[in-house]
Order: sequence, then structure tokens, then C-alpha cells
Amino acid sequence: MLKQIFTLSLCTLLSTGQAMAQEQVVNIYSARHYPSDEALYSQFTHSTGIRINRVDADDAGILARLRAEGSASPADVILLVDAARLWRGEAEGLFQPVKSVALDAAIPAQLRGEADASGASSWYGFSTRARVIVYDKIKVQRDDVDTYEELGDVKNKGRLCIRSGSHPYNLSLFGSVYEHLGEQKTEAWLKGMVANMVRDPKGGDTDQIRAVAAGECAVAVTNTYYLARLMRSSKPEDQAVVARIGVVFPNQSSWGTHVNIAGGAVAKHAKNQANAVKFLEYLASPQAQEHFANGNNEWPVARGVKLNNPALTAMGGGSFKSETIPISVVGKNSVKVQQMLDRAGFR
Repeated sequence: MLKQIFTLSLCTLLSTGQAMAQEQVVNIYSARHYPSDEALYSQFTHSTGIRINRVDADDAGILARLRAEGSASPADVILLVDAARLWRGEAEGLFQPVKSVALDAAIPAQLRGEADASGASSWYGFSTRARVIVYDKIKVQRDDVDTYEELGDVKNKGRLCIRSGSHPYNLSLFGSVYEHLGEQKTEAWLKGMVANMVRDPKGGDTDQIRAVAAGECAVAVTNTYYLARLMRSSKPEDQAVVARIGVVFPNQSSWGTHVNIAGGAVAKHAKNQANAVKFLEYLASPQAQEHFANGNNEWPVARGVKLNNPALTAMGGGSFKSETIPISVVGKNSVKVQQMLDRAGFR
């Protein structure tokens, strides 16, 4: 069953009738569930006068709702937090192409949807999360875990903790590895990880980090913003976790570290299309990009953004080598990888 947590119902979005038509509004379906984003929304309204109506759900729930609503959907902007789901929405025709000089200037080409003949893209990435390896500094040598491939190497047998293979964050990572290694080597790698697991996949990324610090396992995979939250915490127990673990940005000598994205699109049936584009352009602005970095521990995608985040600075301030394959390719590959997981025994 798809988990859907809606903060504003469809009837609320539609019930304002004539009054709604007279004021400037933008209706957002968002998979970003971060309290720090409230400031992001309020700043947009303050600077533009455009009021935001928001529906919160997970990525899958939002796409399902768009399919069900069809042309009756009130959604103007779609915010998702995974490359595969952005690709899926694009592939199913749930977004409309956007041509914006401001967006094209700010967002690198590999962090956008595939351009059509006019150069318009169906979605844009606004922040990234690096998928890194954390390890027990007492039990593991850094050189044994400085590539993704080594997660499936026999030398790490009995060391690995990881969340479900079907979680979008892992599917995107696996889709990236598939692009670099090909089908046969990727499936062998997945089987190697299963053999190296000290327990069945469970929990989220923060649970994996804590398991390494507790000695339950010695190696785990996490998105950087989960680690940054612990690094910025003032709780003694969180500081103890951070002190026990090391972090590696994998594959710095080859293709680079995998990054997943949070991105946005204009809904296919947007009734407030101009306001929707304004909101996406706002997300690419220095003000919003600094918010992603300093408010929610994400790596900004626009150039020249000032970091004022001690955790991100401690992790190199974004100077790591990241992969450059188009995010849309990762999304396509994750569909193929999903079929491999059962054969590999990866739950």
C-alpha cells in the first residue's frame, strides 16, 4: 500500500473557486518532508506575492495521484527526491517541458530531464545527495571500502549493513553501477553484497550508520545528508557515533561518487503554468540553493553557492569527484536492476 500523507486535500485546493482565480497561487505536490523547507516556501511567497498550496506525499504516492487525477489535477509543481521517480514521471508523460534561460544557466545538463527538439526539459534537479560508504575505523581499513565494487568483495564478508535493495536510493545507486559495469558484473556484484551482509536489510540510512558505530556491522551505505544531521547534532550519543565512523566518497580514482537528486517539474495539466516556472526558477536562485545546503544538508547544484554548513565543509565542501552520467540514464537502469534483485536474493 502506498503511504500517502496529505497536508491539504484536493477539495481544499479546488474549493476556493473565484477567489482563487483572483489571487496568484501555485499548487505543489511535494515529496520533500523537511521542516526546514517551510522557510523556503515562505520566502518565495514574500518575494513574489504568489501563495503556495501544498500536498505532501512520498514519490510513489504523488505519481499515482497524478495518474488518477489526469487532466483534473490541480497540481502545478511536482517536487520529488529520487532520480528514478523523476525519470518515471517523465516517461509516463506526467510533466510538461519547460524552456527557461535561468534554469538552463543554473542547472548542469546531466541534472535535467532529456531535452526535446526545442531544448526544453521536463524536470530539473535542484540539490544532490552523495551516496557514500561509512565504516568502523577500528575494524576496517579505508582502502578496503573506497569503491562501490568492494562492497561485494569477499574481503568484506560479514561486514555489510544496508537498507532494502528496492528502496529508491539504492535502486538509483545500483542503476549507476549498472551503467558502468554492465549487466553480468552488476548482478555478480549484487550477489556479492548479499553474501557480505551481516544481517537482512532493514531500517533507513541513519540506522545503518548507528549499526556501524554500535559494532553490529563494520560497513554501510548512506546518503550524505543523513550523516550531516548526526555531525551537526549536539546530542552526546550522536557525537559518539560520528567519532567511531569514517566516511569514504567512493570511486574517486574511477567514475566518481554516485549522487542522487531532489528535483522539480511542471505538472502536465498545470493551471498556473507561469507561476510554476517562477517557482522552479526560484529553486535555482542563490537564496534557495543556499537553503538546500545550509538548511537541509544537501549539495547545491548551481554554481558559486556559498556553503555555511560545518558538516558539509568537514566532508570536503563538495570537492569530491561525482559521476557525470545523465540522471535520466540512472532512472532507466534502475528498472532493469529491480529485476536482478530477486535473482541475487537481495531483499
